[in-house]
Amino acid sequence: MKIIIVKNNIKKAIDAVVKISSFNSHLPILKNIFIKTDGNKLIFTTTDLEVAIRYFSPAKIIEPGEFTVSALIFNSIINNLNSDVINLELKGDILHLQSDNYKAELNTLSPDDFPIIPSLKKGSEIGVLTINSNILKEYLNQILLATTFYSIRPEINGIYFKYNGSDLYLVGTDSFRLGEKYINSKDFTTNLESEVDFIIPLKIINEFLHIVSPNTSVLILFDNNQISFQTDDFIIISRLIDGKFPDYKQIIPKDSVSTIVCDKSELINGLKVTSVLSSKVFDVTISLNSNHFKIYSNNQGIGENNYLIPAKISGENIEVKFNINYLLNGIKSIIGEKVVLKLNINNKPTIIQSENDSSYTYILLPIKG
Repeated sequence: MKIIIVKNNIKKAIDAVVKISSFNSHLPILKNIFIKTDGNKLIFTTTDLEVAIRYFSPAKIIEPGEFTVSALIFNSIINNLNSDVINLELKGDILHLQSDNYKAELNTLSPDDFPIIPSLKKGSEIGVLTINSNILKEYLNQILLATTFYSIRPEINGIYFKYNGSDLYLVGTDSFRLGEKYINSKDFTTNLESEVDFIIPLKIINEFLHIVSPNTSVLILFDNNQISFQTDDFIIISRLIDGKFPDYKQIIPKDSVSTIVCDKSELINGLKVTSVLSSKVFDVTISLNSNHFKIYSNNQGIGENNYLIPAKISGENIEVKFNINYLLNGIKSIIGEKVVLKLNINNKPTIIQSENDSSYTYILLPIKG
């Protein structure tokens, strides 16, 4: 095997796949990147047996072949080279790497020991959905702000995908907050003819967002057990989460005691400055008046502060206490200049939306007190 590849191309490929390799695995082969030639390109593959990724990169193929090499070492070398072009040549089980002023000889492991990567292809038993990467990335990033990884609750360690026969819903929660995004059928195409739902692991979502290029077509394939995201640059595949997503609709309030409409950036600034004096539980209180509302926090032994924000307010004058980080995430996830907060009492959730777009909803539980 002998190839020549541009440094930026190989660096981009390794950056895309290296996080999936299992550095702590007891199986040495899972710590490696599997690299093989395919026509006029290289395919870089890693897996941790839960998620696998293939990344395609153009290269000059002088002699075809394949090998696996330590992901950690290979990544460190490539990232620290200054040369524009890198030469790779496999002699026996030794990989010879050379650039303008650098040479290395690296031990490899046989590709025969690398796990077989499953694949999903279009067919009668496979669900297919196509969507623009810019749209999907924006929606997924909104939902991720309502999620946290919980090892003891696998059913909420992912994003809930629900197709209702015409439109699509993406939902994420960590049981304290929840994000729901409604996606109109005009934003995607699909072969689905009936309702379907499943839970996509957070890991594959984060890896997809890390490597996907702007404004490209994303092909999503899935069956009862697996899901795959595919573009011209990569294929990433994962098992679906085995479990039932919580019946989240029942916790969304149908009404509210008070409603606030205010400037999003002003609210973010107010939350950031008042957070300086929040207590050990990172709490902040929203207190309503007739034509403005106050954000305040206090920390015994240090001091207290408050921030007044002009707003359009309807309903009762109430006070509600929130975790400031969760509240900030909710406000930041809203797209638009104006944000709407629909507040409740008696420990009922608050709804946060954009003034001009109700397709995304962020639900936040208050701090009891």
